[in-house]
Amino acid sequence: MISQKLKDYLDGAGAVYSGHPHQVAYTSQEVAQSAHVPGREMVKSVILKTNDQQLIMAVLSAKDAANLDILRNEIGCRALRLASESEFNESFPTCTTGAMPPFGNIFNVPTYCDTNLSENDEIEFNGGGHDQTIRMRFDDYRRLVNPKMVHFAQPYIRGGTQRKTA
Repeated sequence: MISQKLKDYLDGAGAVYSGHPHQVAYTSQEVAQSAHVPGREMVKSVILKTNDQQLIMAVLSAKDAANLDILRNEIGCRALRLASESEFNESFPTCTTGAMPPFGNIFNVPTYCDTNLSENDEIEFNGGGHDQTIRMRFDDYRRLVNPKMVHFAQPYIRGGTQRKTA
């Protein structure tokens, strides 16, 4: 499923993109594997919440984790944490929980994109459901979203603990 709001936005902007159905998958790494996409090209959206209750979207590759200290300093807030599903569900009404596309701008959520993603010619991301991805050129994504570009990604350590990461 592709979010109707996202589809309308992309089509209205004349964006070039392709949809790719895949087996149902829930984590960005599972989606990358199911869709046969390299982890550096598979993009995930992490929803965060500031101390003043503002939602923030952090966009980074499936293979990385977000360093919340870097983002907190960039945003200029006192505290930053992962938002719970109940805190952000209503903000993404045309999306399945956990499958939000990295287009915070169309959902009125400030978007921060890790600079490492700009090294990819193309990126792939959830289209709003757990069974279809969208692929497009990174330059087109950047033009359409105009995210704040910041280097905040760090390697994801499976089974390890990382202080203040998402």
